[in-house]
Amino acid sequence: MILVNTDYITGKSLEMLGLVKGSTIQSKNIGRDISQGFKTLVGGELKAYTEMMNEARDLATRRMVEEAEKLGADAIVNIRYASSAVMQGAAEVIAYGTAVRFIS
Repeated sequence: MILVNTDYITGKSLEMLGLVKGSTIQSKNIGRDISQGFKTLVGGELKAYTEMMNEARDLATRRMVEEAEKLGADAIVNIRYASSAVMQGAAEVIAYGTAVRFIS
């Protein structure tokens, strides 16, 4: 599966199959949440949250790819990511794009 954030793939003619998406809501455990709260007092990267968001993007991407595979897609173009806080310490990540099939 080819994944790109452009609306084309050089050298390929594409048939659009439709919108595909994947999402997840992730949170860290209370112990990590407290330790990251202390980190905000001194500054610096909140590594536990960086890791959480990376895991969330990976999972959302996998779910989007699975949806595209069900449509028989060869690629997903124009991929975008969005995130939002749903509560303290929890975030939703959504990945979406257009599933396409290569035209011979």
